[in-house]
Amino acid sequence: MQVAENFSLKQYNTFGVDVMARKFISVHSTVELRDVLQQAYASEIFVLGGGSNMLLTKDIDKTVIHIGLKGIELISESRDDVVLKVGAGENWHQFVLYCIEKGFGGLENLSLIPGNVGTAPVQNIGAYGVELKDSFESCEAMRIQTLEVDTFSAEQCEFDYRNSVFKNKLKGEYIITSVNFRLCKKDHQLSTSYGAIQEELDKHNIEKPTIKNVSDAVISIRQQKLPDPRELGNSGSFFKNPVIKETEFKKLQKQFPEMPFYALHANQIKIPAGWLIDQAGLKGYRQGDAGVHKNQALVLVNYGNATGQEILALSKEIQDKIYKKYGIQLEPEVNVI
Repeated sequence: MQVAENFSLKQYNTFGVDVMARKFISVHSTVELRDVLQQAYASEIFVLGGGSNMLLTKDIDKTVIHIGLKGIELISESRDDVVLKVGAGENWHQFVLYCIEKGFGGLENLSLIPGNVGTAPVQNIGAYGVELKDSFESCEAMRIQTLEVDTFSAEQCEFDYRNSVFKNKLKGEYIITSVNFRLCKKDHQLSTSYGAIQEELDKHNIEKPTIKNVSDAVISIRQQKLPDPRELGNSGSFFKNPVIKETEFKKLQKQFPEMPFYALHANQIKIPAGWLIDQAGLKGYRQGDAGVHKNQALVLVNYGNATGQEILALSKEIQDKIYKKYGIQLEPEVNVI
């Protein structure tokens, strides 16, 4: 267990924002986590995973608990699939690569997403037509008030687009300690039609792709579009892709006939937020060290010394401009602290 006072979180958030934690404790087992929680009031703790889906705007005047629980365990195996139990502190991308190496399919489209396994269900992370919920079996989470560990099924997690019960009804009540995934061993059902995956495969003359081929394609696409947080602070997609009613979209389509869209269920339409920001002339826009990435307008970046407040101000400026132009209110995908 690592304990420190007045500790900088600059290396513990992918935006690279330099804020201080009053106290920092890194735990590596459920026993350590329970011991820490026994000594702290629920209102006095702040839980930190991979730091990939948050924007820190001020110092944390609390005890920051960094979740460092590791381990990948085979729970069950059949002829067709496996169930793996994965510690919340495992790096997400490294876990995906582990699955690829073992021939376990289902997560290849989620390659190179920053963050840790434990925070993935909170956000129901997704990319290129696949979401975490598609391979999710269950998770274990410690209730902060009682220190009991409960198991949540996919149904109990109430997964939705970049959403879950842990982000709403149970926000701040549980800490996820491990996640179980059901993954396919053979006859992999590949998803290659979303985004530029098929184009990338065609570029390499791959007619019968494997899960590694798909993972490699996703990694190549993301590396071309998205900056590495280790080199340029960012948290991936800052905004959710807005979902509007079909009737509203048809009105917009008359004014902006080139607007891309994805038809969803219940007469709803999803519009790429990155396209909206790009068309508003904001790709590459910069205010001091806070900016919009030059290759992907959906990504806000820290060019070095931007504060969380400066990045937040930039995000609000973008929201205002998009609303004025399209009448669409963008919602942040990241958690603003």
